Amino acid sequence: MTDDDQKQRMAQLEAKITAAKKAKAPKPRADADVSGGELAWRMVIEMVSGLGIGFGIGYGLDSLLGTIPIFLVLFTLLGLVAGVKVMLRSAKEVQEKQAAAEAVDKDERD
Repeated sequence: MTDDDQKQRMAQLEAKITAAKKAKAPKPRADADVSGGELAWRMVIEMVSGLGIGFGIGYGLDSLLGTIPIFLVLFTLLGLVAGVKVMLRSAKEVQEKQAAAEAVDKDERD
């Protein structure tokens, strides 16, 4: 065998090994970017933030205006609504990412 034949066979062997490794490599999970725990903490923080901001604004207005805690209750409820809305948006975002990843996986399998 000549030296060129050996180099060519070695290159073909390396290409086959690379292809075999790529075929055996585990596919990334659809939810690899966000784990369940991270998502849960994100939602808790969003809810508490909304409630806290609403409470702070309501308490501040009640203190400035000298009223009964009507603004406190009103803005705390608005903060709750805002927190829930942001939580739902986060859940929808994660669900859309997972659906897109599953669609890509399905296309790769076909």
